[in-house]
Amino acid sequence: MAAGQFRMLPSSVAGVEAVVATSGHRFARHTHEQFGIGLIFSGAQKSLSGRGMVEAEAGDLITVNPNEVHDGAPIGEARSWSILYFDPAVMDGLSREVAQDSAGRSEIPRPVIHDGRLADRFRALFFAVTGEGERLRCEELLLSVIADTMREAAMQDEPAPAPRSVVHARSLIDDDPAAEISLADLARESGLSRFQVLRAFARATGFTPHAYLVQARVHLARRLIAGGAGLAQAAAESGFADQSHMTRAFVCRYGLTPGAYARGHS
Repeated sequence: MAAGQFRMLPSSVAGVEAVVATSGHRFARHTHEQFGIGLIFSGAQKSLSGRGMVEAEAGDLITVNPNEVHDGAPIGEARSWSILYFDPAVMDGLSREVAQDSAGRSEIPRPVIHDGRLADRFRALFFAVTGEGERLRCEELLLSVIADTMREAAMQDEPAPAPRSVVHARSLIDDDPAAEISLADLARESGLSRFQVLRAFARATGFTPHAYLVQARVHLARRLIAGGAGLAQAAAESGFADQSHMTRAFVCRYGLTPGAYARGHS
């Protein structure tokens, strides 16, 4: 695989997406709507996570939770990885199964996991999801990998919940990402001044309101494309000025172009 290449592979499991990449790309701060579990198989990277700055090298598992603000940069010239993205409903079902009648975890507790045997099982899982492996083997690996990923001991310091004022402002964006929204609109919704909502929003979410709006539009575009919408339609319906604007935002955050993402769902 050439440096800088991102490739989405066909997945045999509904609600699970598979991506492989080799890249020196430095990702801007962004979020996913899905859970992610991946494996660095060459090189190394450093990244922001919900637990602070972390580093991962070849053989380490990397994880991300829905709406967890993170970025990523290579340590050196490039790194290579494979990753599976799980829709929250899929992860919730698997988590409940492995929790054995309890509610299960709502998030993966560690952004980097150093466990060679778990890494080997993830390799086998990735092959089973993207290859021609037997269904029973794939199901076994799914439950096993999720169980051990969720079983990692959680850190003690949990992030504080967002203030109610920020929740109201964030909801205004989440309810209609395609809408034109001003800082005055967010201030009115939150009951704060424009400067207060700007500062509080960034502190609580890790994004400025505009950056959060663009991220929300990328999420909406991703859902539309996965549902079969054309690229121009997805750009228009998710609030981007045009298709090229959507493409720049998509690539900046995910490495993949919207076209490559669409081909992965065709």
